This record gives sequence, C-alpha cells and structure tokens, in this order.
Amino acid sequence: MVGRWLGHMPRGRFRHGAISRAAAVTGETLIGWSAHYLTGIAYAALLTGIWGSDWISRPSIEPALIVGIGTVAAPFLLMQPGMGAGIAASRTPRPNVARFHSLLNHAVFGLGLYLTAVAVSLFLPA
Repeated sequence: MVGRWLGHMPRGRFRHGAISRAAAVTGETLIGWSAHYLTGIAYAALLTGIWGSDWISRPSIEPALIVGIGTVAAPFLLMQPGMGAGIAASRTPRPNVARFHSLLNHAVFGLGLYLTAVAVSLFLPA
C-alpha cells in the first residue's frame, strides 16, 4: 500500500480516504519496498549522524532504540493519515492494536540497528 500511496503522489494525490480503494499503480510493490528500505537506510544514517561513528565502534542499545522507536512518528503522522487510516491509525477498526504493532516493528528495527553495529564493530580495528 505504501507503493500505491507514493505512486499517486506524482499525479498530485497525497491523501486517500482508503488507500486500498485507490487505483493500483504500475510497480507499486517495487516502489513500496524500495521506499521502505531506503527510508531505513536514511534512519541508520541519522543514527550515526547524531551519535557519530564512535557509536559504531562501541555500540549501545539506547541510541538505536531511540531512533528505532522515534521513527514511528513517520507512519503515525504522515503515512497513516495520507493512506486514510487517520493519525496514529485512529480510523482503523482496532487503533490500539495497529499502534502496538507499529511500535513493536519500529523497536525491532532499532534492535536491528544495534545488532548490525555490534556485528560491524567486530571487524573494526581496536
């Protein structure tokens, strides 16, 4: 659905009542997954931009979780409203479940940032 939402933007459509009812866009799956991965890379760059390359040498979990969980603001305030789900999924059938899933997914992303830094730090000179 992210690819469909993004695919409608060049046509001037930024908000939908329900993205599932919007016309399909050619390549929407590729668009959506590409945007998702590129956004994750940008957030990883944000983490190292804020905490510096020293964090990669000696990673701690707190900065990674701060960035990971903090990034949930994007779907809550931008994507979900734009796709018709309301702010923080308020227009979905079970908003608290959707919010919990978003928070959990973004916390797992933060954990992934941390574990990746730990793995990278093993190959850096001491």
